[in-house]
Amino acid sequence: MSSEQRVQLLPAYVLHQRPYRNTSLLVDVLTRDRGRLCLVAKGARSMGSRWHGLLQPFRPLLVSWTGRHELGTLCDVEATAPGHRLQGRLLFSAYYLNELVLRLLPALDPHPQLFAYYLQAMTRLADLPPATAGTDPRHQLCLRIFEKYLLREIGYGLILDRAADTGAPIDAAGRYRYVLEIGPVAGDNTALGVEVSGQCLLALATDTMPAADGLQESKKLMRTVLGHYLGDKPLLSRSLLQQLEYRE
Repeated sequence: MSSEQRVQLLPAYVLHQRPYRNTSLLVDVLTRDRGRLCLVAKGARSMGSRWHGLLQPFRPLLVSWTGRHELGTLCDVEATAPGHRLQGRLLFSAYYLNELVLRLLPALDPHPQLFAYYLQAMTRLADLPPATAGTDPRHQLCLRIFEKYLLREIGYGLILDRAADTGAPIDAAGRYRYVLEIGPVAGDNTALGVEVSGQCLLALATDTMPAADGLQESKKLMRTVLGHYLGDKPLLSRSLLQQLEYRE
């Protein structure tokens, strides 16, 4: 009995690709029903390949492959729509989301809802005007929402609607400190954690735009939480964006 398994035409997005041997590619993909895996695309770098130029990030695809483990062999790929048009900071942000998925989502761990959140995030980024991405609050909100759902899907969901120490509902007018792996603690009961407003927590809980300094607070909160799970290795996409901002 063959150990090979053929998977037919699953919705997928390319997260990353890199050269493999003389003419092939190793392609990391996020699929709707099988999660994240790596595929060998034989001959894909050849000009005559029917896949040449097709295996790009941010383009909705259908992929077929063979294999039972996290390294499979690509058999077929079809584009289901044009790629999301992303430029400047929006493009770097999309690569940032790809890098988060690559670093945090275990291989072959299916999360159909995360795939839906990813598609939603790419669509929202592509709908924003590139020229105002640095100042448009919708840009930051889109990132924070995806980060929140990614953490939830991999088992590290944030507590955003109640105080972790008392169980009381979050007060929009209150101040809290968010303690890693515990949650928000009211007032100054601890020197640990990230200071954050109740209004910011509630806005993040409901995917709505926070008021005043809420976006900056939510960015600091999510960066701290993600950093805890990412470890010491820096994100390449974040470094590249910082270089872009420095040159500007």
